[in-house]
Amino acid sequence: MGENLIKKLADDLSLAHNTELRGYYFYKSAAELMSDEKGRDVFSHLASEEIDHIRAIRAIASSLEDGLGWMSYTDAVKQGSQDTLEGLPIYQGKNELIEQFKSNQSDITAIDIAIDNEEQAVKFYSRLLSEATEEQEKALLGELLQMEQGHLKLLEWESDALRKTGFCCDRMEFTVEGEV
Repeated sequence: MGENLIKKLADDLSLAHNTELRGYYFYKSAAELMSDEKGRDVFSHLASEEIDHIRAIRAIASSLEDGLGWMSYTDAVKQGSQDTLEGLPIYQGKNELIEQFKSNQSDITAIDIAIDNEEQAVKFYSRLLSEATEEQEKALLGELLQMEQGHLKLLEWESDALRKTGFCCDRMEFTVEGEV
């Protein structure tokens, strides 16, 4: 790999790491502050998945730095440090997601912020995937992209439930057709 490519990959992985870290802290905070029990469960689940993403990104960055190349997401999570939480800063510093939530603390606000965050993650990993050149890199980024898309879908379903749109998991819960 050329020096420019290695620098770009390091920058992209650093940005991915920081974004996942920011998401983890937001999801952890939102899980504690949500009034809706299912919403708390969704955010707790997302926080735990962000930890796996952080673990994987750290392992991949380390592998690339050591000249060992790309690895699968599963291998990266397994190889990643199990004490990822211990390596996280106690005080994260300014987190614009948490600041945005503090300005209007409601379950709907938390979901809207999370949806926006996941939409940005989908765009980010889509861009990285479109620029990827190696098969293992494409496989890894494709898997991360699918996970972020899954997070987005989960949050959209929670949004529908909180807003009582009449849809659950993209299906209409009831119909009034034919009723007089």
